[in-house]
Amino acid sequence: MSKKLEDRGLLERKSRISREELETLRRGKLLLDAEKLEEIECTLALSLRTHVRVTVIVYDLSGNKLLNGFVTSIHTHSREIKLQWAEEWKWINVDDIVEVYIV
Repeated sequence: MSKKLEDRGLLERKSRISREELETLRRGKLLLDAEKLEEIECTLALSLRTHVRVTVIVYDLSGNKLLNGFVTSIHTHSREIKLQWAEEWKWINVDDIVEVYIV
């Protein structure tokens, strides 16, 4: 009996991992390592502090979007930044950012 329960638990764990991997593949989102994520966060903070224009590449299902502007606000609790250009602005989730460049 315990062998069957153990096997069933292993199968459930394998199926859960498979569903998670499938969801990641379906979304197609690149999972960034800690070093790259820290680099992105530092660049965003630099833009906020020094008013430097940045180019942000944001993941989107239809293809990555390129946005250019100034970081005017960072909400660490919700992991969002406010990117502003001209008279427009947009809130962007930090976890959706693939790359950030200083212009």
